[in-house]
Amino acid sequence: MNDKLKIVVLAKQVPDTRNVGKDAMKEDGTVNRSALPAIFNPEDMNALEQALRIKDRLKDVEVYLLTMGPGRAADIIREGLFRGADGGVLLTDRKFAGADTLATSYALSQAVRKIAPDMIIAGRQAIDGDTAQVGPQVAEKLDWPQITYAEEVLYIDNSRVTVRRRLERGIEVVSSPLPVLITVTGSAAPCRPRNAKQLMRYKSARTVSEEQASGSEYAASGKCTAHLQIPEWGFAEIGGDEKSYGLAGSPTKVKKIENIILQAKESRTLTDSDADIEGLVKELISSHTIG
Repeated sequence: MNDKLKIVVLAKQVPDTRNVGKDAMKEDGTVNRSALPAIFNPEDMNALEQALRIKDRLKDVEVYLLTMGPGRAADIIREGLFRGADGGVLLTDRKFAGADTLATSYALSQAVRKIAPDMIIAGRQAIDGDTAQVGPQVAEKLDWPQITYAEEVLYIDNSRVTVRRRLERGIEVVSSPLPVLITVTGSAAPCRPRNAKQLMRYKSARTVSEEQASGSEYAASGKCTAHLQIPEWGFAEIGGDEKSYGLAGSPTKVKKIENIILQAKESRTLTDSDADIEGLVKELISSHTIG
């Protein structure tokens, strides 16, 4: 156990699935993320709030974000810093491109081993895939216990955590020793807004790639202090089996993406009379909606 309780929040920058267009996919079946607006995955925001609440409750807690993606995914780290996180790491490497859940969880688990936290908190699933697989797969690769569908962390000390889970048919309260991985649902508390002091402190936080792209003026500004450096890790930093990353380590592929919008063309008001109900059933059967 570390002197400080270290929590890693797995966060993902996802395409805004409300704006899926014809250019949303590449020919190789991967998502064309550059063609879609990018947002902080909603349930990962719920996960971040749970981590920050633990930090509010206990002394000596550090919260770090871990995200994998292209350079622009550093925005996720900054958003976490603005809300109270202590730091973050961006996993970015061409070798990681095109990863499915299996390859993604492998890369994340390798990075987690390097960070060595006591707890991982993640959103239940990402809105671009809706698989809910990455968190549990990371736990399996680390050989950690896991608590899924968490709604609130009720109690935590240096050795155990107690969590309330919201399931389809009820609520459970479960306990687990540390280290543990927890996935959080969208019914958990929403994430707090940006903190003005944190925003001013970290508004110039940059990755090395961003510093280089900004040129000498940024470097000469004196803003490249240690707390403003967002680490970038690639294959060289986390190691592992090269064939387990990216497309090479991804047995699943996306075949097609569609944007389906359900619209009501008309509405009717029915009474609870037998005649109205019987008429509706006959209509639904004749239109093959049911039956």
